[in-house]
Amino acid sequence: MSGVPASAAGGRTCTAPAVRQAGLWNIANVLTMLRLLLVPAFVVLLMHDGGTDPVWRVFAWAAFAVAMITDVFDGHLARTYNLVTDFGKIADPIADKAIMGAALICLSVLGDLPWWVTGVILFRELGITLMRFWVIKHGVIPASRGGKIKTLAQGTAVGMYVLVLTGPLATFRWWVMAVAVALTVVTGLDYVRQAVVMRRAGLARERAEQAAETGREAAR
Repeated sequence: MSGVPASAAGGRTCTAPAVRQAGLWNIANVLTMLRLLLVPAFVVLLMHDGGTDPVWRVFAWAAFAVAMITDVFDGHLARTYNLVTDFGKIADPIADKAIMGAALICLSVLGDLPWWVTGVILFRELGITLMRFWVIKHGVIPASRGGKIKTLAQGTAVGMYVLVLTGPLATFRWWVMAVAVALTVVTGLDYVRQAVVMRRAGLARERAEQAAETGREAAR
């Protein structure tokens, strides 16, 4: 060994590789933007001719189905290929709530879905979103398996109500919606429990840190 630094000897210095920041225009964000654009298109298709045309409601169902499919893929792509951006963090949940809220409200306006069902689902979704912000400084409440099943049940039930179904299929979709509402309530209560536990633990941790800091200052 010469004892001469590599840079002085003409050698290359090793530097840490720069972390690549995902740009705004990536496939995950494009899918999120597409889902946002599908919201007004879905409303127009569903409400066309007073919502009585079965063909237009099939078109509306197709728009809703595409929105639900992109909801599955954009988050997966963002996590898998490190495409998470600030825009995606904000726009993705907005797009999710917008397409589901638009569908529920339109179906209730058309008289196909009771308003209390729409109220329960929207109250839960908006409430959980606000609650996440309430405890965000103490931690992030992860999406549970029950929450994912709830989303699937809601999407399936709402999609069936968008279509003009009669007979046994109409009865079956009522049961699917009943399951979706039950999962909505149960998973919502579980999220509330998690939030309360997380906030209590966070406050206890803050009190312990303050007490330790007070003890250190007193010992000086």
